[in-house]
Formats: sequence, structure tokens, C-alpha cells
Amino acid sequence: MNEFEAFLNEHLPTQNSFHPHYEEALQNMLLAGGKRFRPQLLLGVVRSFNALMIPSALHAAYAIELLHTYSLIHDDLPSMDDADLRRGHPTLHKRFDEVTAVLVGDALNTYAFEVLSNAPFSDAVRVKLIRELSHNGGLHGMVLGQAIDCHFENQPLSLDQVKVLHINKTAKLIAASLKMGAIIVDKKELGDTLYEFGIKLGLLFQIQDDILDVTQSSEVAGKTTNNDGDKNSFVTLMGLEASMREANTLADELLSALETFDSALSQTLLPLLTNYINRHKE
Repeated sequence: MNEFEAFLNEHLPTQNSFHPHYEEALQNMLLAGGKRFRPQLLLGVVRSFNALMIPSALHAAYAIELLHTYSLIHDDLPSMDDADLRRGHPTLHKRFDEVTAVLVGDALNTYAFEVLSNAPFSDAVRVKLIRELSHNGGLHGMVLGQAIDCHFENQPLSLDQVKVLHINKTAKLIAASLKMGAIIVDKKELGDTLYEFGIKLGLLFQIQDDILDVTQSSEVAGKTTNNDGDKNSFVTLMGLEASMREANTLADELLSALETFDSALSQTLLPLLTNYINRHKE
């Protein structure tokens, strides 16, 4: 078990009440695993410049994972994607019920900021981290992207509009994870550079997800696939071959950008990102 998983297990949300399954439901999707991609990005940046800050940075990494997990729970709801499988397990509304899934998502969303507000940083750093996560995970980012995605089902968008959709829905939280790592180690200029890198990385991540949705089974992907036929996905708009070419171009650009980073940062991020940057080729 790595340091992040150990921290997560020690800080699982709890609420001792007479509700028959609320606490189990709160922990269910967190314990189901997942790639932990966003926390790894934040911790990778911190480790590159000040490994002694990793114990403190784990609080921020956990906050990101809490917010991301809430978004997956809500994304899977019958009113949105109506998915049966997530992280290789039944979705919360399937395992329990829809009301439980909605409320657990709400709880994890707000708990993310409780965790971040109690993180062992200065007040100034905590405020910056809270601002970054709330801005990119809320009405200016992920929630906006989800609103566009749901509203325009069965209504084809232009390629530029699809990019706006997915920059908000997917890329901004990935970009924020990198920038939050830079905030923790007090590297403001680097944070801006990493944010832009993260936006491009997030777009690649979404194109890859769209590719895998039509090329992998639900069992292999660990989530419901072939579920984007009515959505404005890159594959729906561009086709599989053009999406593969776009993914290859973005992957090459990201690998080139990595070479321009500080050597310690590049060496830390490269092993993590190589696996993800090339996952559409598997």
C-alpha cells in the first residue's frame, strides 16, 4: 500500500448514526480504488521540489480525490449517464439507491474542502488551494462542463465547442492538481506553466476515454462502456481514426513539453505520465 492509499484509509469519512448504510456508502467508491491520477500529479510536483512536504501535501491530494470521486458518483446517476459500473464495482445508485448516491456525492464534495481547510499549511496557502480546487471543480469548471454535456445530448456541437466542454468537465481538475502542487512548494510561475500543460493533458485524457469507450469492454475498463452514443464525444464527432491521430499528436506534444521542465520534475512525472499518455495505444 503506497503512502496515499494509507492516508486515505486513515482518513475515510465517517458518521456514526443509526442510518443502516450511510457510512458504508460514504466509503464505498473511495475504497473501490481507481487510478488516483490527480493525487499522483500533485504529489509528483511536491516530491520533485520538497519531498519533506509530502505528509502535508497528502491532505491536498486527498481533497482532490474526494472531489473527483463525488463527480464520478453524480456522473453515473440515472439522470446523467445512468451507468451500472464504476472502478470495477456497481455504481452507488445500483448498490444502494439513487437518493443515497446523490447525498454521498454531496457529502464528499463538501468534505473535500473540510479536509483542505484543516491541512497543515499556512492560512494563505490553504486559501490559495481552496480557491484553485473550488474554481476548477465548480461553476467555473467541472460542473459547467457537466451541464453542457448533459444539455447537448443528441445535439451535435462543433469541435471547438466539444473542446470547451471537455476542458471544463475533465481538463481543469487535472490542471488544478498540478498547479496545487506548485502552490504547496511556492512555485507560482511554474504553477501557471503546469496549469496549461494540465489542460492539454486533460484533453488527451478525455480523447483517450472516448476511444476506450468504443474499443474496450466494461469488464476491462472497470466502468460502463459504449455509453457515449448520444454524447458529444471526440469519437462521435471525429470518428475513431481521427481521434487516434489527435491523441497521438497531443501525446507527442506533451512528451516534448516534459523535456523542457526542471530535470527533477521531468524525472518524477515521466514514469507516471508515460503510462497515461500512451494508454490509447494499448
